[in-house]
Formats: sequence, structure tokens, C-alpha cells
Amino acid sequence: SIKMDLLHSNGVLIIQHLQRDYRAYQDFLNFMSHVGDPRNIFSIYFPLWFQLNQVVGTKMIWVAVIGDWFNLIFKWILFGHRPYWWVQETMIYPNQSSPCLEQFPITCETGPGSPSGHAMGSSCIWYVMVTAALSYTVRWKEKSAVTLHRLTWSFLWSIFWIIQISVCISRVFIATHFPHQVILGVFAGILVAEAFEHTPAIQTASLRMYIKTNLFLFIFALGFYLVLKLLDIDLLWSVPKAKKWCANPDWINIDTTPFAGLVRNLGALFGLGFGINSEMFITSCKGKNSCKISFRILCIAASLATLQLYNFVKIPTHTEYLFYILSFCKSAAMPLTVVALVPYCVHSLMRTTEKKLN
Repeated sequence: SIKMDLLHSNGVLIIQHLQRDYRAYQDFLNFMSHVGDPRNIFSIYFPLWFQLNQVVGTKMIWVAVIGDWFNLIFKWILFGHRPYWWVQETMIYPNQSSPCLEQFPITCETGPGSPSGHAMGSSCIWYVMVTAALSYTVRWKEKSAVTLHRLTWSFLWSIFWIIQISVCISRVFIATHFPHQVILGVFAGILVAEAFEHTPAIQTASLRMYIKTNLFLFIFALGFYLVLKLLDIDLLWSVPKAKKWCANPDWINIDTTPFAGLVRNLGALFGLGFGINSEMFITSCKGKNSCKISFRILCIAASLATLQLYNFVKIPTHTEYLFYILSFCKSAAMPLTVVALVPYCVHSLMRTTEKKLN
């Protein structure tokens, strides 16, 4: 439509301005794009928060998974173009004088562009973290420390918006999103996170509930895809465009395709459910050692160190279905490691040490 083309062309002008005038901040903006990567939720934010507060950690995984699932459905519905291929195919520029947008190794996302998954994932997770941190300061108001509470409230929400704005600018700078796509992503993420502030049932969900949720999310997404495919609507239309217009074929990664994100998230949710309902979790995280600061610190350190090792596990990409299966298994192993395996090992080590001292 004419209005959408106008919105896109104005977005291209903003991207050109950023790439021209913010060149000195390129490394910082690329870093902020990595900060907003949804995969950091499972490898960094979740291990930290789950050992500090299991309620917040559990909520974080649910928010991340459901938020990314909604992001996928929205992407399929909105058919949002990405700047780096849109400028090559649009007919609104006269004499084929399309603007030149610089691409980077993290530019060539293969899924549709609206709403931004990085912006949505970043906003929903940081919203959970900020609200969780502020929940500890509510008691200050009862102790006549209202000023301290207000200062903390202002500081944390300022940090929240600084991070979100930085992530949004970084995604626009690398020409992988238009400005309206990142703005939509931020507010969609906040809505998802706020919805889970009023969903306490996830804290007592059984393994059966986790499996049912996984099946529902997968069947709905797959059914939605197949129904539209029968109507001759290809929901993977963006992948050929990405491969065609990406400046470097090596920058195309199967891990950015729509179904790759779905499989990754379903694996993480299953791993969390399996871990929380395991005997190892009950023995370690519900035992007497769980209240000790030393236990939590050791669990955080061991979890972060162990999860970094998963980065060295490279999943073969030559067979797409094999990639999805192994990706599911790898994603399930990460929360399982944080929730059950590491705490159980730390618990066993501390118990052995205590017996030797006695």
C-alpha cells in the first residue's frame, strides 16, 4: 500500500542517517543488538534469576517462550519486510536509484520483520526483571523509606528504557528492522510480560501441563502454517528474499528461520517443566541447602560456566529436520541443567563436604 511504502521509505531515511552519523558507535550498537538476542534469556538471564528467585526464573522462561510464540504468529500475519531486502525490490524509487544500506554479519535475519523479535524479547524479559526487583522495595514504603523507593523505581525504569531504546536503535542501525517494527516489538513484549504478572498458575504447573502447552503451541503454529499453505500463502516467503539480497551468503543462518525459533523455545519450556518436576530439583532446590547463600552462588557460577560450554556444541545444518530435532534437545538441556543437574551436583558436593567435616 501507499501508506506502508511511505512508512518504509521514511524508515530507510532514518537508517541512512544512523549509519552515516552514528558510525563511531557501531561496535556499541552491534553489542546492544546481541544484548537483545532472545537466546541470551536462556544462557544468561535465566540462570542468574532462577537461583536467586525460582518464581521469577520460572516466569522468565514462560514469558520468553510465549512472547516469542506470539512474535512468530504476528510475523506470519503482518508480512513485514526487512529494510535490507525491501530497498532492493520496491518500485517507489525513480530510475532504479534505490538507497544503499550497509549490511553487517547480524543483518541477514531470514524471518519476516514485524514485530522485532529482539525488541520484543528484550522488553518482556527486562520488564520481568525490573518488576521483580521493585517487588523487594515495596516494603520500604511501609518503613517510611518512600523517597528511597521512588528513587529506586525511577532508576530501574530509566535503565529499562535506556536498554530498550538502545536495542531498538541497534536493530534499525544494522538495517534488519524499520523503526515502527521495533516500537511494536517493545510494546508487544511489555503486554506479554504484564499478562504473566497475573498468571500465578505457571508456578505450580505439572509436567503434564508443560507437555500440553508445548503440544498446543506446536500444533497451533504448524496448523496455522499448513492451512495458509493450502490457501497458497507461503509463510516462509521471507527466506528466499533473505538469501537473495544478503550481501554475504555466509551471514545466512538457519537458526534465524521461523521454525528454528519455535523449536528452540518449545525445547526450553519442556526442559524447564521436566527439571522442575524431577527428583533432583526437589532434593536440591527444595532441601536445606537451598536457603544457603553459598549454595546459590555456586549454582549460579556453575550454571553460567556449564551453559557457555553449550555454545561449543555446533548442530549440523545440512539436514533441516535433524537440525530441528537436535536444536530441541539442546534447548531442553539448558534449563534442565540450571534447574536440576547443577543444583543436584552442588547439593551432593556440599553434603559430602559436610560429612567429611563431621
